[in-house]
Amino acid sequence: MRRSVYSALIALACGVGLSAHGAQARDQIRIVGSSTLYPLTAKVAEHYGKTTGKPSPVVESTGSGGGFKLFCGGIGNEFPDIVDASRQITGSERAVCAANSVRNISEIRIGYDGIVLIGSKQAPEMKLSPRQLYLALARTVPVQGASVPNPYQKWSDIDASLPDLAIRVYGPPPTSGTRDLLGQLLMDRGCKTFPDISAMESSEPDSFRLLCRTMREDGAYIEAGENDRLLISKLEKDPTSYAVMGFNNLERNMVSLRGVPIAGVMPDYDTILDGSYPGSRPLFLYIKDDHRQLVPDLAPFVASYVSDAIIGDEGLLVDNGLVPLPEGERSNALAEAQKFIKN
Repeated sequence: MRRSVYSALIALACGVGLSAHGAQARDQIRIVGSSTLYPLTAKVAEHYGKTTGKPSPVVESTGSGGGFKLFCGGIGNEFPDIVDASRQITGSERAVCAANSVRNISEIRIGYDGIVLIGSKQAPEMKLSPRQLYLALARTVPVQGASVPNPYQKWSDIDASLPDLAIRVYGPPPTSGTRDLLGQLLMDRGCKTFPDISAMESSEPDSFRLLCRTMREDGAYIEAGENDRLLISKLEKDPTSYAVMGFNNLERNMVSLRGVPIAGVMPDYDTILDGSYPGSRPLFLYIKDDHRQLVPDLAPFVASYVSDAIIGDEGLLVDNGLVPLPEGERSNALAEAQKFIKN
């Protein structure tokens, strides 16, 4: 039954695409956004080009925040059509969009991923609590009731049970959705194990976020840009370092890398989908509705992206590390795609 729904959706999308005004149309879709989603969306773009004979969409890794900045710049050929994002759009980003006449935006959830700490299989095995992760990466930490510059140089300085290795973690920059959610899902959780800081979350939320989410800048946390392949290469060459990345990067490199359990939970398909892994997160497409006529292939591409062949239980992206949506959420994704195409 669902296959016939997808077929009808794609047929409808193709019909919409043909009605675009040729004089103003752009023949190639532009996608910006998450470095985590970049390799997955690039595969979808390649698949679309091969199966339709149409130009493959151009996909650029800018980070989710950087992608929303470009996407919200305005309407027209010079602006992107889609953001693939590892977090939801914020209220302030929607306000920027609206100020630039980008008011009609479709949000489609496409699957799940996890924010994981990854290391080489040659590295010592390690298990971390959120508190230990916070103490390793935060710029300032509580010591004897005062907030001080992070004094911990080795993992074993935090806890004698951890490896006697220098703390060296490659991670995403502030433009990345992975960086945003590292703070919200993991750093905040560790930070709140200190009662004085936890009490600030409701009374002084700005100070709470500053204390909990500001990463250290002394070489222990290293901003590594949006090139996930480069990070993986660094881990493979240096078994004493770790990296904060999306789960699908781990899934694609199981031969040489392994994940670090957080709060006693190993990141895998089941723990990410059921939410027991604390770094679990949904992934999204944001589509500019006003570009539906400007870019004739936009609607057919969206229909293809949400198809069983791409995000279904045995789809292309699931083979590459995406954790598929449960049945009810997948039905919602279809409904959102249909709404975009029919508008």
